[in-house]
Amino acid sequence: MKITLRKVGHTPLDFELKSNEITFKGYLEYHFGKLILLKAKLSGFVVTECSRCGEEFRLAVDEEIEFFISDGLYEDDGSIELDVVESFDGIVDIEELLNSEIELIKSDYNSCENCKIV
Repeated sequence: MKITLRKVGHTPLDFELKSNEITFKGYLEYHFGKLILLKAKLSGFVVTECSRCGEEFRLAVDEEIEFFISDGLYEDDGSIELDVVESFDGIVDIEELLNSEIELIKSDYNSCENCKIV
């Protein structure tokens, strides 16, 4: 799902994307300048490997996601406390953002039920 950034205004533009057992649901809203705010919830399950035993398992995910998307190069003046993702073609690919968030979760230290420290 690709969205043209110049079409995002002050009225939130809702989106929902499902991939396997995970849902990425939220909205895009113009913030100021070249910045678009993305607020979303990532929920469901991701298949990942246990960092201790290496076995695959289903990890429950329930994450709030919030960052800015810059339409072009973002020059940090220190006033923004959130992360900024730059888009150089005026388009945001929601599916690519979903895949990036899933990979971030999978790259973390995750333990299956058998390896969790009590």
